Amino acid sequence: MRSATSAAGKATSIRLNTKLADEAVRLMGAKSRTEAIHVALEEVVAALRFKKVIKKYAGKGEFANSDE
Repeated sequence: MRSATSAAGKATSIRLNTKLADEAVRLMGAKSRTEAIHVALEEVVAALRFKKVIKKYAGKGEFANSDE
């Protein structure tokens, strides 16, 4: 499991499905709900950035040695 960003964040209050958050903690091996949420947010952001790059460059490149 990746560790959540260590930078201090701003405290906030949100309504949270605690059963879902607790399951995420268990499945991820996180130390807390906060860590699980931070890691999950990092993963979502990374996936969306990747999707955006793929969409931008789809069909515009060639694979190395694709002429074989």
